[in-house]
Amino acid sequence: MTASLIGFAVLLALIFLRVPVAFAMALVGMAGFALMRGFDASMSMTGTLVFDAGLAYSLSVVPLFIFMGNVLARSGVSHGLFAAANLATGRMRGGLAMASILACGGFSAVCGSSLATAATMSKVAMPSMRQYGYADSLAAGSIAAGGTLGILIPPSVILIIYGLLTETDIGKLFVAGVVPGVMGLVFYLLAVQLAVWIKPELAPSGSKPVPLTRRDALGVVALLLLFAIIMGGIYGGFFTPTEAAGIGAGAAIPLSALFGNLTGKALLEAIGESIRATAMIFALIIGAEIFTNFISFAGLPDALAEFVSGLDISPWLVILAIIAIYLLLGCVLESLSMVLLTVPVFYPMVAGLDFGPGLLSDPELVLIWFAIVVVVVTEISLITPPVGLNVFVLRSVLEDVSLQTIFRGVTPFWIMDILRLALLTGVPMISLWLVMAMN
Repeated sequence: MTASLIGFAVLLALIFLRVPVAFAMALVGMAGFALMRGFDASMSMTGTLVFDAGLAYSLSVVPLFIFMGNVLARSGVSHGLFAAANLATGRMRGGLAMASILACGGFSAVCGSSLATAATMSKVAMPSMRQYGYADSLAAGSIAAGGTLGILIPPSVILIIYGLLTETDIGKLFVAGVVPGVMGLVFYLLAVQLAVWIKPELAPSGSKPVPLTRRDALGVVALLLLFAIIMGGIYGGFFTPTEAAGIGAGAAIPLSALFGNLTGKALLEAIGESIRATAMIFALIIGAEIFTNFISFAGLPDALAEFVSGLDISPWLVILAIIAIYLLLGCVLESLSMVLLTVPVFYPMVAGLDFGPGLLSDPELVLIWFAIVVVVVTEISLITPPVGLNVFVLRSVLEDVSLQTIFRGVTPFWIMDILRLALLTGVPMISLWLVMAMN
């Protein structure tokens, strides 16, 4: 266990020195394994992991969903989502900000990426909000916060990675993410209402909704149909998550060409972006697996589980401690790195906690519930300073808006996220009732 703790300390030092997280995890894992088992064993372990990860059929779901999201992001259907949401909320004070959040939620349902959602919706919603006199803080904050829904509302890349790491049913994880995702939408809408109630100058009293064109309406229907096919097919047992990703990626091209603005150039850009994102994710996965092999061989997960069980404390205190660790890590690590680094350490311990008789007596339900807690904490990290990747994505798109303005704008949404996290943690049934109802 001591070797594992030293490895973590070295890893954090390398990250602080701005070594890319994927390479830092791989270097520490290789060096630690070499010190414990020898150089040849370390090289053999590394080569095997790289080969297995590159050829893993289960991991093919990641690039397929990423490609689907990138194609849809360039198709122009996001305009239809925003226009449709604006019809429902546009006449209310802060209505365009609420429409942005609803559009982000809809786009997340077929994208799965928070960063892509935030970047896409900023180009669609920000000009309209500025035209009607919205404060940059509320406008940018609503887009940055709405974009975080991309990692919870299925299909979610983070939930897929969690399922692969813990061998949890990905279909059930997707189903479990629906209600908390809808909760996120509702809480964010309340955040806008509270913000404009406290400071009416943040937004005008209302705006005339833009008429929904026939093409936009068909695009929205197509997205809803695609989401229904993916989720219904997975849970109905018609195809696996990987097959669903293939169907989604294949359907995204003709749908985008038919209802959006997909051109040959845009398709090539989507392919290129998907390749870059996939390479980054696979580098992180391989680095995390090398590091996880090292700490597992050093005995950290088992020792941590034994240590916690020997403390004779409430399992809820353990969960609160884990959440606190995630909130701290979220200030310095991006979401995927954080999940890959921590879940292999925490999930054996959480699965072994004794919550007593009741809902959490089933280890599978515990891991599904814990997945939702982890993803919601990760969502919070996307808008938490000083990293807040969604904030930096918006800053790169909206060059005339300062980081301070965006961080100020996300504050009401951050508070609502903390409240949602408390409810989902304290009342596991919120995350699990749909999974149990569909069994």
